[in-house]
Amino acid sequence: MENQYAIVAEHVAKCYYLYSDAKKRLKSFLLGHGGKPFFALQDISFTLNKGDSLGLVGLNGSGKSTLSNIIAGLSMPTSGIITTNGVPSIIAISSGLNNYLTGRENIELKGLMLGFTMEEIHAMKPLIEEFADIGEFIDQPVKSYSSGMRARLGFAISVNINPDIMIIDEALSVGDSTFTQKCLDKMDAFRQNGKTIVFVSHNAKQVRNFCDKVLWLEYGGIRAFGEAKDVIPAYEMFTKQYSGWTKEQQIAYKDRILQRRQEQMPQ
Repeated sequence: MENQYAIVAEHVAKCYYLYSDAKKRLKSFLLGHGGKPFFALQDISFTLNKGDSLGLVGLNGSGKSTLSNIIAGLSMPTSGIITTNGVPSIIAISSGLNNYLTGRENIELKGLMLGFTMEEIHAMKPLIEEFADIGEFIDQPVKSYSSGMRARLGFAISVNINPDIMIIDEALSVGDSTFTQKCLDKMDAFRQNGKTIVFVSHNAKQVRNFCDKVLWLEYGGIRAFGEAKDVIPAYEMFTKQYSGWTKEQQIAYKDRILQRRQEQMPQ
């Protein structure tokens, strides 16, 4: 049973240091941290088993992408431990592709970085190109792509390298409805095959329909973690209330949460 876990996070924190100007940043680089600490994540603990599909939800700035990058191995936690059982792959609009290479060259680069042989990569190429369905743009530099085309290519590469843990960070928010459904169908097939999925989205309906568990982050901390049927209704009720607040009320709420997090930190 011990090998049934996919992701275990134990008191994970991620701290960044903020500087008022470039001079102080340089001084800190030479002499050590001197900036103001900001915890993008604080005391994050949860466990996912193989085959689980986790929805990561929360207001902007709550640490969803930071946690996604840590799970994917693109960033290291400042403290705490995160353990993944299997090969992770992240699909995000803003990462994973080289802007100066063509789509076809990005397929080769990603494959080589993951340890595939050129023979294996050439065998995967037709499947990736068919799924992405971006036509002649496959031979154009990625910097010329729209956000939708970037998401299509990124998703197509990731699903065809067959990862154990798939992390989707808002990549479905930029495609058309047909492509979104195509991606959701592929994700469901992955889940049925015992793969683990972490789905970052502001679309509560998609999360409710697709995910069995939900982790609700609130400005760096966990507000709720549990079954989707329990967490999503509470999240939807909160976001409806939050959207009705004035900008000043929203800022005041954020300040209260951050102050509470600061008070909970060990001295």
